[in-house]
Amino acid sequence: MNMQRINNFRMGGYLLLAVGLINLRYQTGKSSVLAHSLLLIIPGALLLAATFTSFGKDFLNKKAATAIVITVGGLLVIYSFIN
Repeated sequence: MNMQRINNFRMGGYLLLAVGLINLRYQTGKSSVLAHSLLLIIPGALLLAATFTSFGKDFLNKKAATAIVITVGGLLVIYSFIN
């Protein structure tokens, strides 16, 4: 098991959580801000939780899972700046 890869996924999960919470705070008053923020917070929390379970670690060490997580995570970060 590659712990450096798992730590990178943890940082990605923290990134999505932080961006979602910052989005929630600074866009207070806009319509449906909670839905937009939860779109960032929930995947971040799921990714972070996956890095602490043995099933999640095994899954994240696969190349296909890495490509999916990087693609989806990157798109969510871009979405956070566009939104």
